[in-house]
Amino acid sequence: MDKTYIGYARVSTMEQNETRQLHSFEGYTEKIKKVFIDKLSGKNTDRPQLQAMLSYVREGDVVVISDFSRLARSTRDMLQIVQELTDKKVGLISLKENVDTDTPQGRFMLTVFAALAELERETILQRQREGIAIAKQQGKYKGRKPIPFNEEKFRAECKKWRNGEQTAVATMKKLDIKRNRFYQIVKNLGV
Repeated sequence: MDKTYIGYARVSTMEQNETRQLHSFEGYTEKIKKVFIDKLSGKNTDRPQLQAMLSYVREGDVVVISDFSRLARSTRDMLQIVQELTDKKVGLISLKENVDTDTPQGRFMLTVFAALAELERETILQRQREGIAIAKQQGKYKGRKPIPFNEEKFRAECKKWRNGEQTAVATMKKLDIKRNRFYQIVKNLGV
């Protein structure tokens, strides 16, 4: 049975470009039948194209990625994805790390690289927190600017909610405010 190769690429934001990753598929360009591309953070597996790819693959297929960090940023997520692929009898090739999960050595190296990807993400977050702390000390960082809202309209809609004329959800929709922010403003205003 001929193997069907499926590409998966991910960049963290809409502004970033996946061209470098697609270029890394060069040796597989003729073999890859379909490519799935996400433009979201790899902090979890809640990515539409990742889920579509996992649903799409069948026994005998091989998923090709440029490197492990594109697939997942945590060891747990990486191992969960690989387990799902393994259960479906789907292989995984990471080009940068030169790992093929069809071999015992490849499966071992996968675990090592997944741990390194998680370490990299945690290090980035730690540096970010440290940078913010220093900026706050220097008075350069004041946090996010509050999102403006119309207090008069907010109070009027909350009055309807408190009087039972509409639900809290309907009030949030009318005000175009998410749940946490809505209740935070309610608490701050005492409405």
